[in-house]
Order: sequence, then structure tokens, then C-alpha cells
Amino acid sequence: MDGFDVIVIGTGSAACSAALRSAKGGLRVLAIEKSAKLGGTSAMSGSGVWIPANHIAAAEGVSDSKQEALDYLRAVQPADWADREGTRHRAFVENAPTMLKFLSDNTPIDFRLIDEPDPYVEASGGKKYGRMLSPMPLSRRLVGKYAGKIRRSTLPHVFTYQENVDLDLYHRPFYAIFKMWPKLFWRWLNNAGAQGTALMTGLIKGCLDAGVTFRLETRAVGLVQDDSGRITGVEIESSGRRETISARRGVVIASGGFEWNKEMRERHFPGPLDRIGTPMSNEGDGQKMAEAVGAHLDNMDQANVYVCLPTRYEGKRYGLPINFLYEPHSIVVNRNAKRFVSEAHFNIGEALDARDADGAPVNLPCYLVGDHRFLESSFPFRWYASYERDWVKKANTIEELAAKLGLPAAELKASIDRWNSFCAKGADDDFHRGEPAWERKKDGGKVRLYPIDEAPYVGLSVNRSIIGTKGGARTNEFAQVLRQDGSIIPGLYAAGLAMANPIGTRAVGAGTTLGPNLTWGFISAETILKQNQ
Repeated sequence: MDGFDVIVIGTGSAACSAALRSAKGGLRVLAIEKSAKLGGTSAMSGSGVWIPANHIAAAEGVSDSKQEALDYLRAVQPADWADREGTRHRAFVENAPTMLKFLSDNTPIDFRLIDEPDPYVEASGGKKYGRMLSPMPLSRRLVGKYAGKIRRSTLPHVFTYQENVDLDLYHRPFYAIFKMWPKLFWRWLNNAGAQGTALMTGLIKGCLDAGVTFRLETRAVGLVQDDSGRITGVEIESSGRRETISARRGVVIASGGFEWNKEMRERHFPGPLDRIGTPMSNEGDGQKMAEAVGAHLDNMDQANVYVCLPTRYEGKRYGLPINFLYEPHSIVVNRNAKRFVSEAHFNIGEALDARDADGAPVNLPCYLVGDHRFLESSFPFRWYASYERDWVKKANTIEELAAKLGLPAAELKASIDRWNSFCAKGADDDFHRGEPAWERKKDGGKVRLYPIDEAPYVGLSVNRSIIGTKGGARTNEFAQVLRQDGSIIPGLYAAGLAMANPIGTRAVGAGTTLGPNLTWGFISAETILKQNQ
């Protein structure tokens, strides 16, 4: 192929944001995808997008500012991150509203505000409404020959994010379908989807209209440098052939995480892992290529750590990201059979992944324990649990359950007795489950604590699952990739889950993966357009 101005490695949200902005700036852009499907992890996502001080909220009269967003980030991020990531936090906050307006103007995506507060709304700069958005449904037919090439999800993308929340799809799926069936039928007829499907359909459509070239089943295997160390192209492999494509203005690595690379995952995330909920193409190609040309890899122990139900995807065992840990009549305990966090905490994944000074997990393996009423609360849970029939353990006594899970029986009984005492008085003295605004919102506006006191009892592993690692090439505030000494590798940029993400395992909102990913793709293109001529 002839050379391009910009080569983007990947086709997820960060990649397409970079490709679209570069193309609208007049550059010739190639986006390469190693798999046969476009969209990456973003296409599978629920597509919550966290953007502070955005124009859509402003149009609804919502008061917000960039300074409040910075105050919020500083207040809720880990203490040592506030200083070392502060410059990049500011870059995100400064560029995110501009990025969202750019996407609204240059794609068919119809972003709508979601009625959810910041999860740490009580913190300085937190907002009850206005920063969380998600797209309305779009027909895949908009992208023509690529309609069948957009990656499908394990999530029900026939529903929008807000519909999912409002109709309580997890607990009332049949009611939701009955309530929505005319709209659902119309979306099915039009090959339309919401959430990550709508996001990536709109981004790909915008890219195609702007002249971006997509090349599928094309794996980047190396970066090309000139004698000065500048990145000038990408070596690719496709259909058993290798070739080199030049990139006159820059290469953007936006190839996703490394969670499907067993060696890398076990090195940076030692200990039990239940499931992975991302495309199997996330094998760390971008991280390895960046390191090979001298990039400093950082934040490699950070990820979207969540809990996933077992499912099947493309014929293989997969994880479906749904948080079922704050269901009635259940608690979560660690390997010592002790509670260690509010089960409704927004960042419970961070607690599951807590490490000691040597990087070893301190709570894993973890378990959800409850009584039979936990299983009765959700038909979808029982459906997906059937994919792994030995996952849920049942017992007639707590002691018997402890034996089946390998937990100390006396400690488990003590933890359950203590929990039941909290339920009796309506307050969780240990971890204040249900009291913060976010937790009340997720539990119907009330603090509802339910005892575990009716046999049979149930238990199941809830070790961390991963829906995207967040470590990779360290960048500056302009998305330029840095060496260990802080110097810039000219011509190389990184965005999304392939960069050392400045918002790590501790998310600050439900959309603080996609919001920053889109923004860092945009920033990389802006830098190329302004600085690299």
C-alpha cells in the first residue's frame, strides 16, 4: 500500500477518535485491525462516557466547570496519583468537552445524559448529574459493507444504557422486553444497536465519511524507525505476508490492553482470575511494540477490574460484566472469610485487586456467600451461572458451605452473624453499605440490608475479572510516547488502553474508561496536526 500521513493501530474508541480527528484535519489515515471485527473492547461495552463540563449538560442548564472536574479528580484518585498524573488529568479535562463537541458535529452519534451521579459525589467537585453520557441507537447499515464487521457484544445492546438502568433489566428481563417490545422489534428490523454498538457505528461512519481507510485482519508486528529514532511507519502482517507502510506524520498506538497475553497478565496481575470480558485480540501487541523502540511502560498493574458472569462468546468461555455483588441476602468475604468492603462500592474491583508491598493480592481468593434467596433475585444470574455448573456451591449449613469453599468455618459464621446483626438494626457499621449517594441510587434510594439466615446457603468465587488492562506506553500531556528518561520518541503516540492510563483501576465514574479513551485519541491527533508538520 502507498504511504499514509497517520497510521492508527486499532479500531476501538481511542483509535477511531484519533483517526477521525486526523482525517478531518486533512491527513490521509489508515486504521489497522488485527481481528476480523471492528470496534475492539469499545464495541462490546455498555458505552458509558464520562465527560465533565460538556455542551450537552450545559444546554440542559447543568452547572459544571473544568476546575470542579479537576478538584474531583484530585479528591478521589489515589493520593500519589494526584501529583504524578495531575498534568495529564488537566489535559483530559481541558480537551474532553472539545472532543465531545467534535464527535457530535462530525458523526451521527446522538449522545444523551444518563441519570447517574458521580460515584464519589460527596467529594469536592462531584456532581449529581451531567457528566455521564451514552449514545442512542444507530443502525449498523450506516457503515455499508462494514455493517457485519462491527464486533458484537455479550451485553444486550438492543437496549440503551438508560433503558437498562430504568427497566432494571438484570432483575426484570421479561418485564423489560414486554415494556419495550415495539421499539426492540423496530431496532431489530433496522439492524440497530445502542451502547457500544452505537458508539462504534457512529465513529466508524464518521471515519469513513472523512476518508479513513480501514484494513482488517492486519496485525502490526513492529514499528519502523529512521536513523534519528523517529517512528516512520509500521511493519504489518496480513494473509501470511509482511510489508511496511510508511506514516509521514505519526503512528498512534491504540490497540487495547494485554489481558489475553497469559505471560504479561500473570506477571502484572498475580493470583486468581475468574474471567475476561474483552476481545481475545487484546494481547499486548501495542505495549510490546512500544517497548521495543524504547518506550517506558508504566501503570502495568492497573486495569478495569470487575466481576463477570460466565458466558460464551465466539464459541469460547467469556465473562459478562455485570455487578451482582450487592444483591440481597449476600455478602463478599476474602480468603480469611472476612468482609473487607461495602459490596455496593463503585470501585469494589479495586478492593478485590488490593496488593501488598510485593504486589501480591491480599484478599484473593474471594467469595460471595448468601442464602437461597440470593439465587431467587435474578433469573439472568441463574441463566448465566448454568454455563459453569460447578461455580455455585450449595450447603445446608454454614459450616458445610465453608468446607466446600475452603474457608475457615468459625470466621465465616462470625462474619455472617455480624452481618445479620447489622441487618437487624439497618446500618452497616463496618463498611456503611448503601449509605453513600451512589450506593443508595443503585439500591432504589434506600439503605436495604438483608440477612443470611435461611438454608440452603450458597457460595461462589468472585475473584477479579478483567475488562481491559490500563497499562502501556507512558505519554506526556500531548499523548506523545516517552522513554524512561522522559524524552519524546518522535512520531509515536499512544491512547486508550494501550497507554499508561492516567485513570487507573480506581475509576472516577462509570464512563471513565471510554471518556478518557476518546479524549486521548483526540489529543494525539491534535498534537499531530499542530506540532508534527
